Amino acid sequence: MRELLVVVDMQTDFVDGALGTKEAQNIVENVVTKVKSAKECGKDIIFTMDTHQENYPETQEGKKLPVAHCIKGSKGWEIIPKLQELAQDCMIVEKPSFGSTQLAHIAARGQYERIELVGLCTDICVISNAMILKSSLPEAEIFVDANCCAGVSPESHRNALEAMKMCQIEIL
Repeated sequence: MRELLVVVDMQTDFVDGALGTKEAQNIVENVVTKVKSAKECGKDIIFTMDTHQENYPETQEGKKLPVAHCIKGSKGWEIIPKLQELAQDCMIVEKPSFGSTQLAHIAARGQYERIELVGLCTDICVISNAMILKSSLPEAEIFVDANCCAGVSPESHRNALEAMKMCQIEIL
């Protein structure tokens, strides 16, 4: 069975930078353990990176969320230090918005039967990518590890998990 782990947006700005939260900081060790385990089992791993340009304030997202974050090349855009070494030999998918159709195309080409997502934020980018993957690969088993995800708030994290369950995405 072909398996893929998708590590969503574990970047400095989402953990302890411009949009960081205590909840995001609390999942770091769980995500590190998950990535190490996936490597030991020979699973493919893709890291996504929220990637904005200097014109972020002029974009639709920038107007609705006026907090500059994940500007390409900035410290906040980088994968967090605890995951940088683990990410070195993995595929990186930069994405200018919440979800990535490129990620879905890669997963489809790889003919993955089981895809697990971890990372940030449950209620924005994790749910967006999980839904795109489920739509693109309806017969693939899609999982989200709740202990390796954090949302903008604990309530929005729980709401996103419930929404994904309704769309036949398994919550671990």
